[in-house]
Amino acid sequence: MSPKAGTSERARISTGIADLDNILAGGLAPSRTYLLEGTPGSGKTTIALQYLLEGARLGESGLYITLSETAEELRDVARSHGWSLDQIELFELVSEAGFDPDSEQSILEPSEIELGETIRGVMDCVERIRPVRVVFDSLSEMRLLAQNPLRYRRQILSLKQYFSTLDCTVLLLDDRSSEPHDVQLHSIVHGVISLEQAARDFGSERRRLRVVKMRGVKYRGGYHDFVIETGGVNVFPRLVAAEHHAAFTGELMSTGVSELDQMLGGGLTAGTNTLLTGPSGVGKTSTALHCVFSALQNGQKAAYYLFDEVLATMLARASKLGMELAPYIESGQLKAVQIDPAELSPGEFASRVRDAVEVDKVAILVIDSLNAFLQAMPGEKFLLLQMHEILSYLNQQGVITLLILGQHGVIGDVRADLDLSYLSDAIILFRYFEAKGSILKAISITKSRTRPHESSIREFRLSANGLEVGVPLTEFEGVLGGVPAYHGRTPLMSPAQGEER
Repeated sequence: MSPKAGTSERARISTGIADLDNILAGGLAPSRTYLLEGTPGSGKTTIALQYLLEGARLGESGLYITLSETAEELRDVARSHGWSLDQIELFELVSEAGFDPDSEQSILEPSEIELGETIRGVMDCVERIRPVRVVFDSLSEMRLLAQNPLRYRRQILSLKQYFSTLDCTVLLLDDRSSEPHDVQLHSIVHGVISLEQAARDFGSERRRLRVVKMRGVKYRGGYHDFVIETGGVNVFPRLVAAEHHAAFTGELMSTGVSELDQMLGGGLTAGTNTLLTGPSGVGKTSTALHCVFSALQNGQKAAYYLFDEVLATMLARASKLGMELAPYIESGQLKAVQIDPAELSPGEFASRVRDAVEVDKVAILVIDSLNAFLQAMPGEKFLLLQMHEILSYLNQQGVITLLILGQHGVIGDVRADLDLSYLSDAIILFRYFEAKGSILKAISITKSRTRPHESSIREFRLSANGLEVGVPLTEFEGVLGGVPAYHGRTPLMSPAQGEER
């Protein structure tokens, strides 16, 4: 039978996972049959149960037809998430009768079972319950019962047409146990959602999904990371920066140091990102903290993502520089998050950034550092493209972003593993240099897309008074090379008690 007229105009139905609905442009079209495919452990059963539970919440009858798992196993899965399946009908084709030698059916002996009898059992159950939502788990068992591809395809077509006449919206689960690249099911069903699970050399496994096909829907293409947590599946739609525009004014935010503001052409501009780059220990993190502290003092909200060090170390470092951040964290004004990259996918990190911007309304955000973020996920492809999308999104939301990038070396030839200068709106360059038998520090602005900046090189230091910037080193040559030549009388900053070199 052909689909009922007007179905495409009917309201879409939720999968029970809000972000999956977002990917599907609102959910699933009703009275259609969909394929949810993935290897064992990829999350098919959990998604299917959330789909039925959402229907139960809305007062819709649901039916779970299981050929591969027992009803008790399904209840155990539900209990692990804190769910109850009391409102969902479980139809189990694996029963105690299957172990009876005299029984006509035996799930353990597929060759002796008439596929037609199994189909009739399913149809009898559907006629009795009249469900609105149906899950059929799994097609691999049906494939074994059919014994040949032609019969299997015909039975799937018959099921699809039968469910359509009853206005059922059906999820067919498949564990991909068929021949590789067998896509005959894709041509039958209305839509296909493919789940993947990949083990990594270190850290937790990664899961992602992709909408392979969805007729008549402009869905969000590409791969989307997701995790299975207590409470169900949490999907992180792929970030597309072009879809997120917000009106904002390009106001300037002070770094808290007048000399550094002067070097930047007035301060940090809203809707831009600034790269702080230099060798280890030169003061990149401390400078970023000073900018954040200044914003907090002015009543702005901030987010700080730590990849390199633990939160306690960061708070202790800030305290030595006269910046007490703990009260701001307790009040919620500062969101300081210690990230474990081995357990975090790029999609989940992008989702956290969006929450910080759209829910917490942060004005300044710091990623410390890009080295750890990029190198801790070596198996992830196109990570730089994802970082480009994140930065474009933050710029379009009017957020000030500070990116910290460490370089190898101390003086002389200083290099980085990657070049992100093309993504940055402004670059603050830090260097060590030798003078009068001491290792000193220099700071300069090498790029600014939004404002005219100072091209001078200045000395700076970190002390109990915070970040201090000196006068331009006009009579030094070779500061960026690490071993300068002095031609004049420009005074250096005198050492101060508690100074951190």
